[in-house]
Amino acid sequence: MAVTHDSTYDVDKIQVLEDIEAVRKRPGMYIGSTGPDGLLQMIYEVVDNSVDEALAGVCTTIDIVIHEDKRITVRDDGRGIPVGIHPEVGVSTVELVLTTLHAGGKFDAGGYKVSGGLHGVGVSAVNGLSEHLVAEVRWRDGKLYRQEFRQGKKTSELEVVGEATDTGTQITFLPDRAIFGEIHYNFSKLSHRLQELAYLNSGLMIRLDNHVTGVKRTFHAEGGIAAFVKELATGKDLLHEAPIYLADDRGAQAVEIAMLFTDAMEEEVFTFANNINTREGGTHLTGFRAALTKVLNDYAREKRILRQEDDALPGEAIREGLVAIVSVKLQQPEFEGQTKAKLGSPGIRAFVEEVVREQLGQYLGKNAGVGRTIVENSLSAHRARLAAAKARKLVRRKGALFGGGLPGKLADCTSNSPEESELFIVEGDSAGGSAKQGRDRAFQAILPLRGKVLNVEKARLGKLLDNTELRAIITALGTGIRDQFNLNELRYHKVIIMADADVDGSHIRTLLLTFFFRNLRPLIERGHMYVAKAPLYLAQRGQTRKYLYSDEELQAQQADGNGKYAVRRFKGLGEMISGELWNTTMNPETRTPRPVFLRDV
Repeated sequence: MAVTHDSTYDVDKIQVLEDIEAVRKRPGMYIGSTGPDGLLQMIYEVVDNSVDEALAGVCTTIDIVIHEDKRITVRDDGRGIPVGIHPEVGVSTVELVLTTLHAGGKFDAGGYKVSGGLHGVGVSAVNGLSEHLVAEVRWRDGKLYRQEFRQGKKTSELEVVGEATDTGTQITFLPDRAIFGEIHYNFSKLSHRLQELAYLNSGLMIRLDNHVTGVKRTFHAEGGIAAFVKELATGKDLLHEAPIYLADDRGAQAVEIAMLFTDAMEEEVFTFANNINTREGGTHLTGFRAALTKVLNDYAREKRILRQEDDALPGEAIREGLVAIVSVKLQQPEFEGQTKAKLGSPGIRAFVEEVVREQLGQYLGKNAGVGRTIVENSLSAHRARLAAAKARKLVRRKGALFGGGLPGKLADCTSNSPEESELFIVEGDSAGGSAKQGRDRAFQAILPLRGKVLNVEKARLGKLLDNTELRAIITALGTGIRDQFNLNELRYHKVIIMADADVDGSHIRTLLLTFFFRNLRPLIERGHMYVAKAPLYLAQRGQTRKYLYSDEELQAQQADGNGKYAVRRFKGLGEMISGELWNTTMNPETRTPRPVFLRDV
C-alpha cells in the first residue's frame, strides 16, 4: 500500500494504554496459547512491527533467524524504534514500547497509516513472555543503541554500543521455558505465513534462516497478490490466463483484489485486512461479492447472454470456480471477536464495492472474450445448481409404490425402515443378477451399474447429473447432494459398494468413493458407507471349500501342505452363483465389509 508516511515518527507519537503485569499470569489472553501456535505468535508479533514499517513505505527487508539455542532474531531496515525520552513517562521510548501493552505508533495515525498485528500487543507481550530479550536500534543519529530485558523487566539501561550505517530495529528473544515448556517452532507453518506476508506486501523481502536445520528460505513476490492467486490456482483448469487485478489507494484506506476463474466447482476467496487473514470474511468480502454479482449480471444482459426477462445469475453460481484474494488496508480496523477472524468496519464495504464495480466493468469492456467465458461458465453453473435442487426432490420409498421416480434397475427391499435397510451398489448387470437372486429382499436392495463410473474429480455438476449411473445412485439414496444434501431423507443406512476383487474393480471403487466424497460426504462422515469384501479365489478339496480374498492368502494356502486343493479364480462377481455371493459377501452373519473413513478417500 503506497501511503504518505511521516518521517518524524518519534517519541511524541507513542501513546500509553495499559500495563503488562498480567501478561505472564495469563499468556493465553495475549498470544492465544502457550503451545506451538503461541510460540509462532511470538514471532509474528515482532515481525508484524517490521511489516508495519513496510506498510509505511520505510522498510524493504526483514530477516528472521532461528538460533540453535531456540532464540529468535527479527531484524528490519525500517526507521527504528525512537530512542528519545518519552515526555509523559520519563523513560526511553524503546523501554516504553517493550514494557507497556499497546504503547506503539500504531495507536496514533501519525505513526502509521495502517497497522496489522493479530493481538495488537506487539513486542511488549513478547518481552513479558521471554526469558531474555535484547533490543538493538540503529537510529538516525548514526548510533547503535542496545537494551536488555529478562521476563519483561529491564536488566540494563538503553545505551550506545556502537555506530550504525543504516536505520532499523533488531529484536532477539528466547521464549521462557517456564511458560512454554519445550520450545519447538513449526517451520512449515512459519514459512507459510511469511510467504503470505510477502505476497500481500509486494516488493518486501523476507529471509528466514534456520540455524537448527541449516535451511534458508527467501520470500519475495514482486507480483504481489496476482502471483499469490496464480499459486492458489495451481492444478486447476483456468478460464483465462492472466489474473484480473483491481486496486485503489486513497491513503486512509486501500484495496487490492486479484482473481482467476477456473472450471472447478468450489469457490476459494481469501480475505485479509492489514495483512491479517480474516478467515470468516466480513464487510470487505460482502462488498466484493455484491459488486461482482452486479457487474457480471449487467455484463451478461448487455451482451444478451441473459435476456431482460431472465432471472439474474445468483452470486453462488458466479463465484463457482473463482479463486480470489481480497486485501484491504485501513486505519483502525474494527474486528468481530478476539481472534480478528472477521472484519466489521462498515465503511470498507462501500469502498470495495465501488472499486470493483468501476474497475471490473472497465476490465470486461476491454476483455470481452474473458467476460463472455466467465458469464457462460456462471450460467452453466446456475443450470447445474437448478438440476441439483431437482435432485433433492427425489421420491421416498412409499411414493415409489405408486409408480414414483426410483431407478428402473433398482431392486428395492420391502422394509420401510431406513435403519435396517441396505443398498448394494454392484458392478455390472450379471453381478447384479446374482446379487438380486442371493439377497434377502426383506432388507437388501440392489442397484447394478453398467461399465465404468464417471470420474467426477473435474466434472461439472451438470455433467455429473447427466450421467445415468450416478443419477440413479442419487435418486435411490433420496438425500440430494452437496448443499442440497439432507441426511434425514436417507433411504438406506448401509450403502455397500460391491465390485470385483481385481484391479478394474479397485478402480471402480475409487471412482465411486470419489463421487461420494465430493457429493455425499456426510454418508462417509456418519459411518453409512462400506466396501464389500469379495473373494478372489475358491480353493476346494472334496466337500471342503475355502474362499481366498487376495494373492497372499492363496500363496499361504498353497504353502500350507495339508493336501492339494483345486483352485478357481473368480473373474468377476458375475461368475459366482447366488449362494456363493450370499455366503461370502452379503450374509450379515458371515460377511466382513470394510467401513469407509475419510482418510481412505
